[in-house]
Amino acid sequence: MKTVPERIAALRAAMKEAGVDGFLIPSSDPHMSEYLPDCYQARSWFSGFNGSVGTLAVTATDAALWVDGRYFIQAERQLAGSGIELMRIAQKGTPEIPTWLTDMLPENGVMGVDGMVTATSTVEKLQKAFAKKQISIRNIDFVAQLWEGRPAMPATPAWLLDVKYAGKTVHEKLALLREQLAKKEANAILLSRLDSVAWLLNLRADDIACTPVAMAYCLVLPERATLFIDRSRLPQEAQEALHKEGVETAEYGDVEKAIASIGQKVTALYEPDGLNYTLYSAWKANPCVTLLAGEEPVQLLKGVKNDVEIENIKNAHVKDGVAMVRFQMALEDKMANGDPLTECDVADMLSALRREQPLSLGDSFDTIPAYGANAAMMHYHAVPETCAKLEPHGFLLVDSGGQYLDGTTDITRTYALGKPTEEEKTYYTWVLKCHIDIAKVIFLEGCTGGNLDIIARSPLWQHGIDYRCGTGHGVGFVGGVHEGPQNLRTTNQVVFQPGMTITDEPGVYEEGKIGIRIENELVCKVWDTTEYGRFLCFEPITYCPIDTRAVKVDLLDDAELTWLNNFHQVVYQSLESHLNDHEREWLKAACAPLSR
Repeated sequence: MKTVPERIAALRAAMKEAGVDGFLIPSSDPHMSEYLPDCYQARSWFSGFNGSVGTLAVTATDAALWVDGRYFIQAERQLAGSGIELMRIAQKGTPEIPTWLTDMLPENGVMGVDGMVTATSTVEKLQKAFAKKQISIRNIDFVAQLWEGRPAMPATPAWLLDVKYAGKTVHEKLALLREQLAKKEANAILLSRLDSVAWLLNLRADDIACTPVAMAYCLVLPERATLFIDRSRLPQEAQEALHKEGVETAEYGDVEKAIASIGQKVTALYEPDGLNYTLYSAWKANPCVTLLAGEEPVQLLKGVKNDVEIENIKNAHVKDGVAMVRFQMALEDKMANGDPLTECDVADMLSALRREQPLSLGDSFDTIPAYGANAAMMHYHAVPETCAKLEPHGFLLVDSGGQYLDGTTDITRTYALGKPTEEEKTYYTWVLKCHIDIAKVIFLEGCTGGNLDIIARSPLWQHGIDYRCGTGHGVGFVGGVHEGPQNLRTTNQVVFQPGMTITDEPGVYEEGKIGIRIENELVCKVWDTTEYGRFLCFEPITYCPIDTRAVKVDLLDDAELTWLNNFHQVVYQSLESHLNDHEREWLKAACAPLSR
């Protein structure tokens, strides 16, 4: 098997033969997905860095990988000896990708991109940066010819989610989409994001690990809609059901040809960040099509959960809470007995307990158990060869989630494995304060994720500490565990609406020392309407106790202490009827109110 330097060398040789001076390998697939099928993990294969996000750029003499703050530590370790320079996004002195490439490429040079896996917006930024040096962009795929042993395209069975879970029929969702298109003065769109196709058509599959989506597109025109998918995967009865809802089916590989053959005058809305450059080019080449850039409407439509979805999500969280309680009980028993236990054992234990729950579809992402200093890496991944052994001291951070037929969950708990030190208690309580402050906030309608993110960070900022990631993200419904458009991040400008779900997961990450995160999922709801407008708030819908053994009560103000005790009362009331007597007694103690 070739090493990373050998793979980069092979890429450079292919570039030279093709007359290409640079090549970009994003973390992407044709649908601009965050989590990728194995066959589109090209950036990982070429660089050796296996984090979920990163962009590799290679020229004839240099190579660089851009990652965000979640992956600084991991990337530094995995790139060692590769010859690839680590670029830390948003850090002083780090150039943006277009700037770096412009500096590295020659006048009148040629930049290669695979248009099927490169967002239109990325190409547009490169074109703007390259103009002064007259660098051209060529749509070319080097990955297919160089990736030895590349996995096959996923082809798992596809199925339709029952409306009793989804809350709306495909016909109703198509009407909502066309209504939103009309508001934007458009009447056509190609849905390319897998979560958008899944939501619109109530379509599910297992094409991406832990994410029940199908590799598919949906072309929506004024009078018809077409699903592009490997039809051998979709049962005939499902195809007939979609036909009754106004959706035809076609083969996955025919989408570019279908765009080119549109013969009616249409105004097509496209999102530059969500549409790959090859399919954008197909739209642009069709003389019947007027293109209109804008936000893809389905992302916001599905971001606001309907009442049926919300009730189902709460049901899923109750089951998830039962699994989490049983996990913590087993963890405490094993630690008390001195049983050998590793991070990998923790992941296996929790996955098995989730699968015991009714309507379980498995994990919503690979469980992240991180002990001690490993937890300082926000997306640390334990592997059997190197996973840490748990000791009766320090913290164990467990970030996990479940997929159920009635909802998707995401939760993080940090457990004290022994008597915590005063410093550990202080860090832990600061994180808890951040978590509580966003959970109990009341805000005027019109506030964005950027507005609210500041509230979560304030308790840490007062001590000169920050975390290099957002505070929270949307969660899909039987879909991706990371979904937007809403999130809690300083740059987010999406206005919160009732029905939106969001995670609340601030943390402290001190490299080589400690990592702490506490995460619940929240749903946005109306708090009150006054002469000043409508006020909104959040309701926690994660039902699992927060470990209070490391809480310094004197650092919590009265409102924060009241919130914590009330939260635990709700947790107990939500789970007690689903547990046996022994489990119920444990939960009662775990949810006992704290006092000064």
